[in-house]
Amino acid sequence: MAAQRVAIIGAGVSGLCALKCCLDEGLVPTCFERSGDIGGLWRFEKYPEEGRASIYRSVIINASKEMMCFSDFPIPEDFPNYMHNSKIMEYFRMYARHFDLLRHVRFRTSVCRVAKRPDFATTGQWEVVTESEGKQEAAIFDAVLVCTGHHTEAHLPLSTFPGVEKFEGWYLHSRDYKSPQSFLGKQVVVVGTGNSGIDIAVELSHIAKQVFLSTKRGTWVLHRVGDGGYPFDFSYISRFRQLLHSLLPQNASSFLLERKLNARFNHALYGLQPQHRIFHQHPTVNDDLPNCIISGRVLVKPNIQEFTETSAIFSDGTREDIDAVVFATGYSFSFPFLEGCVKVVENQISLYKFMFPIDLEKPTLAFIGLIQPLGPIMPISELQSRWATRIFKGTKNSIAFCNEPRAHLLLRGATNRAAGPASIHQHAG
Repeated sequence: MAAQRVAIIGAGVSGLCALKCCLDEGLVPTCFERSGDIGGLWRFEKYPEEGRASIYRSVIINASKEMMCFSDFPIPEDFPNYMHNSKIMEYFRMYARHFDLLRHVRFRTSVCRVAKRPDFATTGQWEVVTESEGKQEAAIFDAVLVCTGHHTEAHLPLSTFPGVEKFEGWYLHSRDYKSPQSFLGKQVVVVGTGNSGIDIAVELSHIAKQVFLSTKRGTWVLHRVGDGGYPFDFSYISRFRQLLHSLLPQNASSFLLERKLNARFNHALYGLQPQHRIFHQHPTVNDDLPNCIISGRVLVKPNIQEFTETSAIFSDGTREDIDAVVFATGYSFSFPFLEGCVKVVENQISLYKFMFPIDLEKPTLAFIGLIQPLGPIMPISELQSRWATRIFKGTKNSIAFCNEPRAHLLLRGATNRAAGPASIHQHAG
């Protein structure tokens, strides 16, 4: 029997480990990457590229190298605990070279359509139509892994900000932000307190005249440097703490962590006290924000009620003159190439175990890394890829694999919305 062919869409972190897991299981993978290089989200480019995630020059990962590395390829000891995006890319290139992955990647190739074959109910096969250099090509695959992530399509809800059309300054989404130079001496509002919003606000505070950080709901702020100077996630994400979380009521677990975070700085005092408990939304990671707030370089403001030609009026009635706005308002995701096989409704998608569409006759389509974890995505994508490839191959113990302790350790609390056991609702943005 010929080895099964697997199409992998995207050569970012999830696509790379999906490639490696396919090879481990004796499958024949072909990875389609619309850009000219690997890395996905983590590859910095001076200008945003259509259809690909985009980061700013200064991005540093929020997970320590001890927690983010692949299980069979440790990050070099001389790399910092929290790596700049250039170091992350260096690690990915080492990983790809070590396992000889690049020969399976077709660069500058876009996936136009993924459709069930007429005999899908019995074979589970897919027709994948791709385009490269203006030419389309169709091929048959036994399975498909979607590794496109969910940080590509900017969510810019301008209709919720009255008066923005008459604002005489300039505005942009955080996806288009690259460096602070053009904001020198300006008064800037950053809308949103996710990781990008707070990172950008902190960076701009060193060069702008004044930065205002507008938040609608507040946020819990974690920090990279934990007790004793060790990485916070290295000491916090452990099997022992996961056991405690499983034994304690969620309110009790939330109280303990919230008390620890407020001991570092009182979120209410700093204008960041959220309306939600810490495990109900994705938290933010930043060590510098409290210092920027206490020194006045960043002023926390409530939601923007209205824009005028030269200012922003906030919901507390205050008004500030501004020159520029950075909307760090998250992302939307969709899969137009899947021809109705998967429905995204209000930025949510129902997936069994975070991965498999629940209505398919055959489990030959899986999503890798389409989750928002409390912690790094890399080990989760690796576990998901292992399980998916075993399902594709028909390994007898593949179902039991998802019940392994490490899988539960990494997948617990990986979304910001509760779901039943048969479907997982992913929300981004």
